[in-house]
Amino acid sequence: MPPEIDYGKLTKRIVFTENDHRHAQLVLKLKHDGMKQSQFFRSIITAYLSGDERIQSYIDEVSSLSKDRKAKSKKLRTSGEQKVRDFGFTDGEIDNIFDLIEEEHPEL
Repeated sequence: MPPEIDYGKLTKRIVFTENDHRHAQLVLKLKHDGMKQSQFFRSIITAYLSGDERIQSYIDEVSSLSKDRKAKSKKLRTSGEQKVRDFGFTDGEIDNIFDLIEEEHPEL
């Protein structure tokens, strides 16, 4: 997951409407799972933005894109993931690089 960028104010609201029954179902289900609405929606947004495969699979299932467009999008994601694995650094490797730099140059 990419690092979270922490800038700006926490004043943005994401609002939509739903009927009373579905809202009550959501509140009860979240209470059963020990989550608050804000925690639930933030975690879903984070998973979606970070490209979590579980969320992306569901989005592919319910989106209104054509079958061809969904297939092309999936192919591009798979190709990109493979290129990152082949040529990119993992988070652990990046951390190791910074650790080595810190060892060599502690004054930085």
